[in-house]
Amino acid sequence: MITLEAVTPEALEAAAAEHGINLPIEQTAVWAAYQADIDGRTPWGAYLVKRDGETVAFVSLIDFETHGYHYLRSVHGPVWVAKPSEAEERDVIDALVQTVHAKDKKIVFLRIDAWFEAGTEPVLSTVPYDQTVIVDLTGGDDAILTRMKKRGRRDVRKALRESPAECKDETELAVADFSEYYEVMVETAHRDGFSPAPMSDYTDMITALGPDHCRVFAARIDGRVVAWAIVTVNGAHAVYYYACMRTEVMRNLVPDKLLYTFCCALGARGCTQIDLMGIGNDFAPSLKSLNMFKTKFAEDTTQVAPARDVPIKKVFYGTLAAVQKLRKSLRK
Repeated sequence: MITLEAVTPEALEAAAAEHGINLPIEQTAVWAAYQADIDGRTPWGAYLVKRDGETVAFVSLIDFETHGYHYLRSVHGPVWVAKPSEAEERDVIDALVQTVHAKDKKIVFLRIDAWFEAGTEPVLSTVPYDQTVIVDLTGGDDAILTRMKKRGRRDVRKALRESPAECKDETELAVADFSEYYEVMVETAHRDGFSPAPMSDYTDMITALGPDHCRVFAARIDGRVVAWAIVTVNGAHAVYYYACMRTEVMRNLVPDKLLYTFCCALGARGCTQIDLMGIGNDFAPSLKSLNMFKTKFAEDTTQVAPARDVPIKKVFYGTLAAVQKLRKSLRK
């Protein structure tokens, strides 16, 4: 029998640690506090998922209010003690739906990461992925380089020899004044065809998570920021969260030098791995443009559970899905 035990985010982390699990930062107390300061987002609850009294998973949920309705999001959650079977995952999804429906009648759907499709729908928005690249950061700078594909080692070595960029941790500078970094994001957005988020999205993240959980690494040429990356850190695990670069440096290996620089710096800080946050395939074709760059930094890729929607108010959700389908058809 599946039961959900409500706990504080701090207790969720402690229970996970007892099982030897380092939770993704999005499942932690520091993330819940960060989300609580964003308009339209409210920490909703953290739960130990138990089968017959034994903990099998951990999940933290954030309430998102958007376009007049509410849904719950658990980024990289549930976190399982061991990968579930399809039946085990479905039992947990059913228990989550029952708990949410009983506690909060306004929630339209859940968005969780699910290994199997049963009981779920493709997400209405965002770009989910089921494959990523994880770079091993143990053993020092040379070991990090040695474990890359041949192409990655070649490009990093060439970047270290030839790139004029100076790459380093600039977290404190970015906290003091993010405007120069934001200019690079605006240029990147215009070049790549997306709308840049407000500068406050980045500054709020950096300050709310704090230097123990969020670092900014930048590349400068002649003193000018030409590329940067935001990396989140929780315990020994890091995530390559945001990145951008000026058009003028796209072909001179600045991104390679920057990525290798922060991999080495994070390894020196005690991080054992960094997740490069998704690559493309038939499941996520829009991300395929990232593959040439990301896949060269590790010999293998890693399967992950992609985001999926779990309808609670099925009629309402069906209406949202129909509207989304219509919008997509009009854009063609």
